[in-house]
Amino acid sequence: MAKNIAVGIDIGTYQIKVVVVENIREDGKDNLKIIGTGFAESKGLRHGYIINATDTQRSLRIAIAEAEKTANIKIKRAFLSIGGIGVSSVVSHGSIIIPRADSEITEIDIKNVLSVAESEIPSNISINKKIIHTIPISYKIDGRVVLGRPLGMKGIKFEAKVLFITCLEHHLNDLIDTVEDLGIEVINIMASPLAGSMVILNKSQKIAGCVLANIGSETVSLVIFENNMPISLEVFPIGGTDITNDIALGLKIPLEEAESLKINTSKEVDYPKKRLEEIVLARLSDIFDLIESHLKKIGRSGLLPAGIVITGGTSGVSTIEDLAKATLKLPSKLGSMNFSTSLKNCHIKDSSWSVAYGLCLWGLGSGDEISFGAPAGSNKAKNKVISWFKQFLP
Repeated sequence: MAKNIAVGIDIGTYQIKVVVVENIREDGKDNLKIIGTGFAESKGLRHGYIINATDTQRSLRIAIAEAEKTANIKIKRAFLSIGGIGVSSVVSHGSIIIPRADSEITEIDIKNVLSVAESEIPSNISINKKIIHTIPISYKIDGRVVLGRPLGMKGIKFEAKVLFITCLEHHLNDLIDTVEDLGIEVINIMASPLAGSMVILNKSQKIAGCVLANIGSETVSLVIFENNMPISLEVFPIGGTDITNDIALGLKIPLEEAESLKINTSKEVDYPKKRLEEIVLARLSDIFDLIESHLKKIGRSGLLPAGIVITGGTSGVSTIEDLAKATLKLPSKLGSMNFSTSLKNCHIKDSSWSVAYGLCLWGLGSGDEISFGAPAGSNKAKNKVISWFKQFLP
C-alpha cells in the first residue's frame, strides 16, 4: 500500500482555495480522498492578477494554514493554477519535410514541427507572453489527417495544428514568487480552465464537443473541447461583480444586499421584482453574447453537442441555464463535481473548488481521465512550465 499526497492552490480574484488530496494505492487501484481544505478572501488581486503582493500573500497564508491544520501536514510543495485576463490561446500551424531517406517520423520530427508552429505565432500576440501549454490538436502526413500518434509513420511532408496557451509572463512570475516566498515550492503550473475541466467534464462531453464556462467574480473563462482535445481557451474581463454592481446602482441598495439578491432573484423582496430580473438578465446576456461571439470566431457556434457547462460562483444565479440555452442554441447544464473526503466538515460544496481539486488530480496522475498528462517536477516552474508534446493525441 503506497500513499501519495498532492496540494492544489487556486488564487482567484474572490477567494483563494487550497485542497490537499491523498491517494492510497491498494491492489493497483487509486483511492483518492480530500484530507484538507483551506480558503480565504482574496486581497490584492484584480481580474486575476496581483496588484498588491503583500495583501495577496497575507490571504494565501491564511488559506494555507487552514489547509495544513485540517490535513495535519506541513505544506512544502504545491501545484498552482493561473487564470485571469492575461491567459489566452492561439492556434498555429507548423510544417516540415522529413529529412531521412526512410521517411520515418521520429520524436525529433514531432518536436521540430511543434517548434515551427510556435515560431509562426505573430509577434504582436506573443510579446510579453509565456507559453504554458503546447497542445497538438491534429497532425497531417502528406496532406492526410493522422488518426492517432504519428510516431513511426512514414511520409514526406509533416504538418501540425497546435494550440498554444499563454499568459502574461510577469503575472506568472508574480504568482510563483508570492507562493514560494511562503516557503512552498511550486512544482508546476496549469491554466485554471484546464484544471477545472479535469473535474467537471467527462470523456463523453469532451469527445462530442462542449464549452466549459467558469463565471467568476471578475472574469469569465472558457475552454472548448472537441474530439477529447481542448481547441480554444479565452478569458473575458466581466463577471458576477458586474451584476452585483448593476443591482446596487439600479435599486439603490448596499452591495451586500445586492449580492444576496443576485443569487436568489426569486425570493420575496421589497424591490420591484421585474426590475431586478431585468438588471440580472441584461448583464448575463452580455456574458453569453461574448461566449457566442467567441464560438463564432472559432467556427463552433451551435455545433457542440454536449453544449455548455457552467461553473463558478455566479453559476448559482437562477435561470442562468435557460438563458445560456436560449442565447447559444446549445444544451446547457450546471457543472458538478464528485469527490471522496475524510473530513467531517468539508468546505467543498460546489464547483468553485474544481480548479484546486483538479490540480491535485493532475499532480497525482489519477482520476477519470487525465488527458493532460503527468506533470514534470521543477524547482523553478517559471523557467520550466509545461510543454506537453507526447500527452496530447489527436
